[in-house]
Amino acid sequence: MSWWRDGVSGAEWVALLVLLLVLVGWYLSYSAARLDRLHARVEGTRAALDGQVVRRAEAVLELANSGLLDAASSLMLVSLASESLSASDAAETDTEQQRFTHDRESIESALTESLDLTLDAETMAALDGDDVAAAVLARVKATGQRVQLARRFHNEAVTDVRRMRRKRVVHLFRLAGHAILPGTVEFDDELPTALRG
Repeated sequence: MSWWRDGVSGAEWVALLVLLLVLVGWYLSYSAARLDRLHARVEGTRAALDGQVVRRAEAVLELANSGLLDAASSLMLVSLASESLSASDAAETDTEQQRFTHDRESIESALTESLDLTLDAETMAALDGDDVAAAVLARVKATGQRVQLARRFHNEAVTDVRRMRRKRVVHLFRLAGHAILPGTVEFDDELPTALRG
């Protein structure tokens, strides 16, 4: 450590400063790239959630049009599933609009609640033993489970972006650019009581 005693030359100070600037530049570049990957992940999980919601609506339409349910239940499910599909189509055509607005979340929650009301114990008892009903209900259950998983993955991705964007370095150097802060998707996605387990 004799260089401390002898003093540091100007060239050594410049070398240390350049090294420090390189390290800071690398860290900023790494942080910006990571934030960009996290935002891309959110977009991917949002698209996956949208796809699963569409599949669930299609499965509900299949159930409603199967002739297995009473007319009032079928009509209610057709109406809500059609609203869900229309909301998805509207989100696809408007690239500036977030795919899951509060209205869309309300539609998905209403569809979930209607499924739970429709598939009560009495209806399930009447459908017991029917192979067509078993296949249609299995599809409704499977699509419902995939919606739950897709929503969970999306919300975890959003949480990761928000955590990263709270860091001081991201604010100080404006690493997020003009990217919109993503929001979680909150709607009732519970499986109908009769299909759980």
